[in-house]
Amino acid sequence: MSHAGRSIYEELGAKPVINAVGNATVIGGSRLSPKVQEAAEVANRYFVSMEELLKGTGKIIADMLGAEAALVTSGCAAAIALGAAACMAGSDPEKIAQLPDTTGMKNEILIQKRQRYHYDRCLTIFGAKLVEAGDDSGTTADQLEAAITDRTAAIHYFAPGGAEGVLSPEEVVGIGKRNGIPVTVDAASQIYPLDKLHRYTGMGADLVGYGAKYLGACHSSGILCGRKDLVDAAFLHSFIGYETGPAYSVGRPLKLDRQEIVGVAVALREWFDMDHEARIAEHWQKAQTLQDALADIPHLTFAQVPEERSLGNALRITLDEGAIGKTASQITEALREGNPSIWAGDSGNSISIGVANLIDDDVQVVADRLRELLTA
Repeated sequence: MSHAGRSIYEELGAKPVINAVGNATVIGGSRLSPKVQEAAEVANRYFVSMEELLKGTGKIIADMLGAEAALVTSGCAAAIALGAAACMAGSDPEKIAQLPDTTGMKNEILIQKRQRYHYDRCLTIFGAKLVEAGDDSGTTADQLEAAITDRTAAIHYFAPGGAEGVLSPEEVVGIGKRNGIPVTVDAASQIYPLDKLHRYTGMGADLVGYGAKYLGACHSSGILCGRKDLVDAAFLHSFIGYETGPAYSVGRPLKLDRQEIVGVAVALREWFDMDHEARIAEHWQKAQTLQDALADIPHLTFAQVPEERSLGNALRITLDEGAIGKTASQITEALREGNPSIWAGDSGNSISIGVANLIDDDVQVVADRLRELLTA
């Protein structure tokens, strides 16, 4: 880690972190790709009509995603919040101004009981109420359909699903279509394999949200795509709708910078053009370098662990904790307390070193710190 990279944080009272966990919000989420960083610097030269920029990038992004329309948002959380607002109030200026008071509107969003998750609260920002369908054992198609009432504004799905007792996205979309209810999908990190970026709109989901941080764009950026009428409504609910539209929306705080918007378009194009086999091979090269650096330390076993999206590929180091005299959690805690701090994962007697966000210099620093802790 360069001295400049460390000092800029230390001068501001924060400890620099080496990211060995993944695209975690609490440590900054993403590292801009060189192309995105260059584009942001170029975009800084001129100001621009944000309305024109959002509409122009929306058309380009929609084309790449095979969707009717798209909108750059301030993260995937903002995408699903704006999507919920669009499903409740649509493009009606009076209803837009009325939110988060949903009196007289359809304001309930259905979610499968076993799909409740940490970020579903974002659906309620504009006043929506979450209604659970099914129970702890799961949700059937009949239960989800029976939960639909004249208050139902949308059905929400947390991708990729697949848990026992959880309906598939295809089943949920089918139920939505039969009942004329929009289906929204939180597909924040579902960006690889590349066909996942077309999957949900392709099966008929009405609105889909992605986190652009996973693509190498700014941590604070995302994408909402899907049905044009609903994306157009989300635009009116957003910060630029507040500034240029006929009604005051709740979305004014969800503001973006022009560099962020440009960065999302550049990052998405780069992601589609990227040699992903080479990207993944680089992950395993880093994992192997780290493994080779620690291979002579006794009481350790290693496994290179792939992750479905190839975003969280990792080296798993399993400890004989009795022989080493330390637990895996004690090791990861000590890694975090150092300077630079190293954030890694642990489970049971294993340490997980995520390699996707490590630069070459980081690999050596992580290896040296682990050797110090494991041999002390």
